[in-house]
Parts: sequence; structure tokens; C-alpha cells
Amino acid sequence: MAIKCGQIKDTHIENLAKIVGTSAILYKKEDLLAYDCDGFTIHRHLPKAVVFPNSAEEVAQIVKYCHEHDLPFLARGAGTGLSGGAIPLNGEVIISLTKMKRLVSVDLENRRAVVEPGFINLKLTHSIADKGYYYAPDPSSQYCCTIGGNVAENAGGAHCLKYGVTTNHILGLEVVLPNGEMIEISTNGVLDPPGYDLLGILTGSEGTLGIVTKITVRILKNPEAKQTVLAYFDKVSDASQAVSDIISAGIVPAALEMMDKTAIEGVEAAAFPVGHPKDIEALLLIEVDGISAGIDEQIQEILKVCRSRNVREVKVAQDEKERERWWANRKTGFGAMGAISPDYLVQDGVIPRSKLPEVLERIRQISEKYGLRIANIFHAGDGNLHPLVLFDSRKPGETEMALAAGSECLQACADAGGSITGEHGVGIEKREEMRFIFSDEEIAAQTNIRDVFNPKNLLNAGKLFPTPGRCVEVKRNEKMK
Repeated sequence: MAIKCGQIKDTHIENLAKIVGTSAILYKKEDLLAYDCDGFTIHRHLPKAVVFPNSAEEVAQIVKYCHEHDLPFLARGAGTGLSGGAIPLNGEVIISLTKMKRLVSVDLENRRAVVEPGFINLKLTHSIADKGYYYAPDPSSQYCCTIGGNVAENAGGAHCLKYGVTTNHILGLEVVLPNGEMIEISTNGVLDPPGYDLLGILTGSEGTLGIVTKITVRILKNPEAKQTVLAYFDKVSDASQAVSDIISAGIVPAALEMMDKTAIEGVEAAAFPVGHPKDIEALLLIEVDGISAGIDEQIQEILKVCRSRNVREVKVAQDEKERERWWANRKTGFGAMGAISPDYLVQDGVIPRSKLPEVLERIRQISEKYGLRIANIFHAGDGNLHPLVLFDSRKPGETEMALAAGSECLQACADAGGSITGEHGVGIEKREEMRFIFSDEEIAAQTNIRDVFNPKNLLNAGKLFPTPGRCVEVKRNEKMK
């Protein structure tokens, strides 16, 4: 029901309602409950209000008002983020960008499109498919996640092995800075423009430096040919070694995915079962694409590699329908865990491909240590692991054990020379684990960049970096004396 100015007791909410209209703001507790978390549901905090701007100009007015009145605020897309980046820790005003969902323009000659931040990822591909083009970044949530959210988290996806993550496809951004000023950043089609890489700084900054209101993305021509292989292994170690062998053979697949036995149990119990054998330890889903000439040779080499690593069965999709069924099964991976566990925690670490066997063994040991099952479903080709810790939050202590197990999985990735996140971001979930890979001085250098853009720290405060940064703050204070 629309609210009327004068009925609201909070002056700030009344003034924000004047910007977006009384039908485009939520402020009652029962309405705010849906916005107390994102895909990371372990922590929940209510926002002060949720506003729904319809344009970049309205976003700028909201931000300027919050800045002038010291109101904490943050941007939110579809809420599919998995690291708590859109959770209003400080009672923020949430600026929901879901109404800003227009496809502004398509330029096929220059292979680019302009979208608003609330535009759904997969919808872009659907919008240009009849012209023979598509948008490459394909996170598992692409059917519902927004491109604005993808920019904030520098989202990846199954096909990022060959085509790269979101930052590799961003050509320009319109951004509202934390003081309400609006700027435009563009490469203007130049491959390596001079000056600082501001697009690179903003993409993956997790909503702490500005709010993106328009995005220019690179679009690609559909490949001439595409073939997909499904391989079953009795040992995780054999599947892991096959991953390295495929890359070593000079093949760069468009995608190279792995699932272990627990993950397979989940996807087979969910919406798109394929009929995977119940007793295998791992499967690989491998896709190659490109010009037609040479695709068959790559497939034959992949089959040869799999057979040399004791594959139980390996097969090639016979048609597009079968290929789509295999991918639908894989894309349900995270959500499918709900079919075999009341709760699950998704982790996101990166390791060198050569370290797959030893890190997966460490994850198995962590699972035994805590008595919690851990499913592994991940982008094996680029070493982007997704251990899913299964637990039951109704049992006292299991949530805390799941968090501890997840942290140890990330420590294993860091110890192997990898990173604590490859595509899901840090948010609040992994901010303390930033110390696994960065020193206090390195964290201070990054927070200094944040302070240039966001000096009042009103925009999405408490995310991305460890809090409190005791050592960093002490050193800062000593320098100020």
C-alpha cells in the first residue's frame, strides 16, 4: 500500500520518499525482513529503509542526501551474492536497483551493449541471440543475478576458463560516487588506454567505492561449433590429474567442471537429474568451442587423456538437448545441496591446478575433523574451488563448526599459493580471512584507496576488509601523532 508523506514519523524516510515517490520505499519491519540478508544467510540485519530508484539521477539524489545527513547506505541487486556483501550491517538505507533494468542499446558493429545495473545476466544473451551474439560471463545464478551485481563482485562462471570473468568484458561504467557526484569511465574502444585502470578498480570493489548505474559490456559472436564431454572417474585423484593433463595437452576448454560424489548425490536428487552413477567419486564436464575445424581433434584428445587416467566411462553429448540437460544438472549444483542437507555454506577459493589432489585431500580431512560432509563442485580448469559445507543450523554448535570448517578450507587454498575468493567476493563472510593472503600494510594500502572514493565510509561499511584492523589502525594513529 502506498504511503503518504506526513504519515511517516522518520524525517529521513519522508525525505527519501519525496525523491523516489511514496510507492517506491519500504520502511516497516515486516517489509524489511526480505532484505536482512543476501545469499549468505548466516548473518541477518534489518535496513533502515529500502528505496527503489528508477534512474541514475534518482540514485544520485538519494546518495547525496545520505552523504549530507551521515546516513549509511548500500546498493543491492537481486540479492544472490554469497558472501554477505549486501547485508545492511549498520542499518543502512538500501538502494535497490531492480527497477533500473533496461537494455539501453546494442551496437553489433562494435560488439558492445549498454545495460542498467538491474538487467538480468542471462536476459542479455537472450536479447541478442537471434543476431548470433551472446554475453560470456555465466555464473550459476545467471538466470536471476543482475549485471550490476556481477560488476560489484567481478563474477565468473563455468566458461571463465577461456573467456575470463566480468572485468574482462566491461568497457565502460557510469558511477554515482559516495558523495552523489556522477562520473563516466570508458575505454572508448581503446584496448589499453593510458592512465589508471579505474574500470579495474571499480569492478570487484564489492559496492564500497561507488554505485554503478550504467554498464557497457563486450558481447561476443556465437562460436561456430561446440561439443561437450562427460567423464566418470572412480578416484578424485584421477579426475584431478586429467584436468591438468588436458591443459598440458595444449587444449583450453571453454569450460572444465568437476563434481565429487557428495555433489553428485545432491544434483541427482534435485530438479535436473541426469542418471550419474551413484558409486563414482568424481565427474568432469568438459566443453570446447570455436571454429568447426579442429573441434573433433580436440574432443579426441580429451577422450584420450581421460582414458589414460582410468576413466570408467566417457561420452560426448549426442545433441544440443543432451548437452543442455548436462549443463542444467551442473548449474543447479549449489541449490541442489538443499535436497540432501538442511543448510549449507558455500565457499570460494582458488588454487593452482597442479595442487588439486592435495587440496582436495585437505578438504576431506577437514570434513572428517568436524564431522560435516563437504561437497565439492567447482571450476576445475582454473582451480576455482567451491567446497560446500553441509550442516544443520538447528543443532547447537553446527553453524559455528561449519564456519570454522569453511575458514580452514580457505586456509588450505592460501597455503597452496592460491586465494580466498575467485568470484563470490569477500563481503563479511571472508573479511577476516583476507589476512591469510595480505599483510597489514597491504590491507592498509587498499583501505587508503577506499578512503579516496568513500572518505566518510558511509557506503557499505564493514565489508571486504578485516574489522577491526587493529594493527593497521595503530600504525595509522602513530603516523598522525
